[in-house]
Order: sequence, then C-alpha cells, then structure tokens
Amino acid sequence: LVEPPKTEQMCGPYSEDFERRITLVHTPAGTLRSTYLAGLKGQPGMPEEHLIGSVEDAEKYLSLPVPGIGGDVRSFFECNAALGDRGIVDVDLGFNPAGTVAELMGSSTFAGFSIEHRDLLHALIQQRLDHMLALVDFLLARGVGPYFSTLGEEYITPPLHGPQDFHDFNVRYDRSIADRIRNAGGLLHVHCHGSLKAVLPMFIELGADVLHPLEPPPLGDVPARLAKEVLRDKVCIEGNLQIGDMYTCDEETIRAQVEALIQ
Repeated sequence: LVEPPKTEQMCGPYSEDFERRITLVHTPAGTLRSTYLAGLKGQPGMPEEHLIGSVEDAEKYLSLPVPGIGGDVRSFFECNAALGDRGIVDVDLGFNPAGTVAELMGSSTFAGFSIEHRDLLHALIQQRLDHMLALVDFLLARGVGPYFSTLGEEYITPPLHGPQDFHDFNVRYDRSIADRIRNAGGLLHVHCHGSLKAVLPMFIELGADVLHPLEPPPLGDVPARLAKEVLRDKVCIEGNLQIGDMYTCDEETIRAQVEALIQ
C-alpha cells in the first residue's frame, strides 16, 4: 500500500555463511546507503551499516516526501471472511514512528541523537507519524479493521532510555495513531519487549488497548500482579510467560504455568 522512495539493492558475498545486501536510497538531498549481512545457513541476519549514521544522513532522509498511499485492500476482507469467528485479522501497521527511526539508525546512534540532536529525532519521528496517519486514514476509509497493531516502542525503554525519553518519543506521537483508530471504533495492539516497570503506566496514556508480552523476571521486570495493578480495566494484558519456556518446555509444564498465571 506504500510507495517507497527510489531504491537500488545489490547482493554480494561476505563469507561462506553470509551474504552482504546493499541498499541505496536516492533522496532529493543525496543518496543514503545501508548494508545487511543475511545468513545463508539458517543464521539470523544482522545490520552492518544503518541508513542514517550522521546529521547529514538524517537531513537527506528528511528531504524525502511523505509517500503516497494506495492499493487494493480486498485481501483483508477475503482473509476476514475465511477466518470467520475463529480469530481476529490483525492489521499490522509496522514499527511505530520512534521505532522506525531507531531501525533506520540503530539503537546507539538513536541514543546519541537523543542527547546531541534531539530536534532532528523529533523531525524524523514526525515525518513517520504523518506517513502512518495517512495510511490509517486510507485503511479506515475503506472499512479495514477494527484491530490494528504496532511495535517498536521497545527501542526507547530502560535501561538505554529513561521514562522521559519514552514519553517524548513514544507517547507523544503514538497517541495520535491510537486516537485515530479509537475514534473509528477500533483497537490498538502494542508489542513491546523489555523492562517496562518504570514506563508501564504510560502505555495507558499512549492509548494501547492490548500490551504484549509483558515479561516477568528474568527477561523483563513486570510480574503478573504488578501488570494487573497498573493496567486493570484499562489495557488488556497478553503474555507474561517466559519465551524461553515456550521454546523448551513440554505442554504440561506450560499449561501449569498458565493456570498459575490465571490464579
């Protein structure tokens, strides 16, 4: 549904195990370049060079116009009809505004910009917000929904960022998306890993209707009882099991954990 900026992609060998994929994005202010190492033998890939690595790169990206929105949405209705009452068709909006910018520059560069070039971060995040709101309006106008989802808030959470950054870069912008969806009778699902105890109440202000996965220690710092105390009657809690257990434990063990969680 989105018209991307003009890009070129090239692939070349890096080693026997990885392939280097180079992306060039042509902007009115100059060309941006990123490289990604893709695993060839089942390994996860990893960014090598992000699209935005400097103030000059950020200014080049900001020169891009907001993409036009268009396309055929019939596949949503076909999927919805096929699924029926067995589940919910999720309208995935992708990364939230701040998460998109963090993906473009990497966590360490984003953290550096939050200290030295905060105005540029806000400009980049606002650019992405304008794009997402245009997409949401396009989908709502065509009856797509009502269940939408986003992710990316986890890039601006403790311990790398404090509550003030979470509010400035997540809540401030995501609220507009949540309001647009809620005013149309929809719901917003937010996926956010990490240590969320210090920022948990802000998901209410952000406008999340569902929050996932709300991890207890050791991967997170939000036990189920705390999640219920903070989010009761305001946000649906999804998760609170250890992802490692989901990979390694048998069905009986997981079932016992779920029953204990319900209690």
